[in-house]
Amino acid sequence: FVSSRRRFANLRLLLTNQWTHPGKKLLFMGGEFGQWREWNHEHSLDWHIAEHPPHVGVSRLVADLNRLYRTVDALHEADCDPRGFEWVESGDADQSVLAFLRFNEVRDRSALVVMNCTPVTRHQYRLGVPHGGRWTEVFNSDAESYGGSGVGNLGGVDASPTPFRQFPSSVVLTLPPLGGIILVPSDHLADTRTDPATVT
Repeated sequence: FVSSRRRFANLRLLLTNQWTHPGKKLLFMGGEFGQWREWNHEHSLDWHIAEHPPHVGVSRLVADLNRLYRTVDALHEADCDPRGFEWVESGDADQSVLAFLRFNEVRDRSALVVMNCTPVTRHQYRLGVPHGGRWTEVFNSDAESYGGSGVGNLGGVDASPTPFRQFPSSVVLTLPPLGGIILVPSDHLADTRTDPATVT
């Protein structure tokens, strides 16, 4: 059971990385609900497993990632421009944490993406951000509605004027196990937030 939960958590984390990293998205048939069997042109997809709760969670996650990719301009406007991406944390091999910022074309809107690639919750994890204010957690791959454990940041965090690395401000986060989160400055929000049940 634990192994199965981790497999789904890893899949949700992989999909989060794919949707938030620069470049256009390609998902093979059945990937949108987590089909285990390799696709075979002589057989239909395993639609019957799409009704099982863990697979429903994957399907819901892909739908929410699609909507966020469409509505958060920082996630798509500068897909092919180096100015649309900036590393925040790329060297924490000990804790297996990756973090980066995505920007829109004129770099006046941003999204912070953080991924914890271990099954251990990280508490009080500090990361630099380009400005202060409230950062809203608009997505959490570990949300219970996706089949996760529900570890998160209670909807968002306030950035402090504490410089960190190359940034003038910073946030202190709880990173869910084998989870990815997306935070957007609250003053940049439009209709970007997922169902409140998915944000923990």
